[in-house]
Amino acid sequence: MTNSTIDIFRYNLKFYRNKFGLTQDKLSEISGISTDYLSEIERGKKTPSFKRMELIAKALNIEVYKLFIPLDKSN
Repeated sequence: MTNSTIDIFRYNLKFYRNKFGLTQDKLSEISGISTDYLSEIERGKKTPSFKRMELIAKALNIEVYKLFIPLDKSN
């Protein structure tokens, strides 16, 4: 996996979603973004707009910048 900004975002999206015990369906319900679109983001098929990134962060109850900070993947 490369360290591109969008790859970091995708990895962190899945990390935080799982950390908070959310399925894609539940995150979809909270954020207003379709489950299919969330799945495509996580799989690297779609790149969300900044507005959608903000909706995702709000649904996860975190600041949007946290989705762009590389996490330690050794855990």
